[in-house]
Amino acid sequence: MNAKTEVTAVFDIGKTNKKFFLFDTDFKEVYREYTMLDETEDEDGYPSENLQQLQQWLKGLLDRILHAEEYKVTAINFSSYGASFVHVDEKGNVLTPLYNYTKPVPEEITKEFYDTYGDELSFAIETASPQAGMLNSGMQLYWIKKTKPEIFEKIKYSLHFPQYLSYLFTGIPLSDYTSIGCHTGLWNYEANDYHSWVYKEEIDKKLPPIVPSGTSLSMTYKRKKIKIGVGIHDSSAALLPYILSEKKPFLLVSTGTWSISLNPFNEEGLSREDVENNCLNYMRTTGKRVKATRFFMGNEYRIQVKKLGEHYGKAYGYHRKIKFNRRLYLKLISTPSIHFKFEGIRLRRKKLNETDLAPFSTFEEAFHQLMIELMELQVETSRRAIGNTDINKIFIDGGFTDNDVFVKLMSYHFREFKVRTTRNSLGSALGAAMVISEEKPGPKFLKRTYKMEKLAPLLLSPERDAV
Repeated sequence: MNAKTEVTAVFDIGKTNKKFFLFDTDFKEVYREYTMLDETEDEDGYPSENLQQLQQWLKGLLDRILHAEEYKVTAINFSSYGASFVHVDEKGNVLTPLYNYTKPVPEEITKEFYDTYGDELSFAIETASPQAGMLNSGMQLYWIKKTKPEIFEKIKYSLHFPQYLSYLFTGIPLSDYTSIGCHTGLWNYEANDYHSWVYKEEIDKKLPPIVPSGTSLSMTYKRKKIKIGVGIHDSSAALLPYILSEKKPFLLVSTGTWSISLNPFNEEGLSREDVENNCLNYMRTTGKRVKATRFFMGNEYRIQVKKLGEHYGKAYGYHRKIKFNRRLYLKLISTPSIHFKFEGIRLRRKKLNETDLAPFSTFEEAFHQLMIELMELQVETSRRAIGNTDINKIFIDGGFTDNDVFVKLMSYHFREFKVRTTRNSLGSALGAAMVISEEKPGPKFLKRTYKMEKLAPLLLSPERDAV
């Protein structure tokens, strides 16, 4: 009988895809499984994570893996999106839906908050959290206290989503730095403590003790001794393999629903200009700040590509086959203009009343124009994250590494840097496995594990033919 492979299990919970991975002791992926769950609705009819269905999937899948003959699960950890709370009573019962971070906060609540605790800009500088409604998850607790006081009184613990996933298996309520630090509006970065408003509103009493993200609990689960992590925010988790493996300063552009440029070597406080341009801070697992910029690129891309398909009669997915066309690109940039009305991006740019596709005869041409307009924002946000940091390398990971137009344009606009893409991105799942491991990656880890590819600087000239 063959010996079982010792593995760390990771649940990586995104808003769309729910993923499960097994990593061996060398952090090599040995198993993965994906699912998509039906959304439910909160009391206002707004889309919400289906916690009951999610819990059934989590526990059912883990039970199956624990009984698998080929694996021995020695540790479990969790990564998930942030800006989300699960509120439980003293018996551990969930009191509210998991409110979607895109759910609007009533204007009167936002006004009352800033009238009480200072203007938006000053508050954003202190908390590294530009005003963004429920995306500042601390605002959710304020909203519940003001509009649902009977619920607020029953809350024993408000658990950040990654820590709630851990709590499902341990029953131990905890908070971690990466979840607190992700644009929640809860943390005063200068004081290195919860902001004064948290104490004045007695919200601190609802928040469990803070532990480092590398904390794990030795538990007996289903008669098996397993080390269970406390969970980690997905953006901080995605950054971790790079921090542990790359010694020289770098920028990580993590792409997906959001495009987030993370600079762990820039620990400066945010300026007024930074905040006005949607800069923020994330936290490393140790509590150190990471300067970051973000915009809703993947969300906007999905909306616009769907509209392009409808306009040009192409099935959804057609866009994935499009390769960069140099001649088309040069034609489009010869007369720079804006043609797309963006629906989910709030960065400052010229606003259109409606999208104008009349000048573009093909899907391919309109798609290149879309990528030009998105790339303009990508360049602006990434360069702001770089700031004055002395870096010479940019890593790109996430879903857009498969977008040929995107990576070619990145190589062009950042041609003074060494640009690397990952063809085997494990993103936040691998970081969640590594943060609770005592093993350290070697110097060739990124190249071997992520199948790094060097991007040659794209040289453009009118004389060159299309690729």
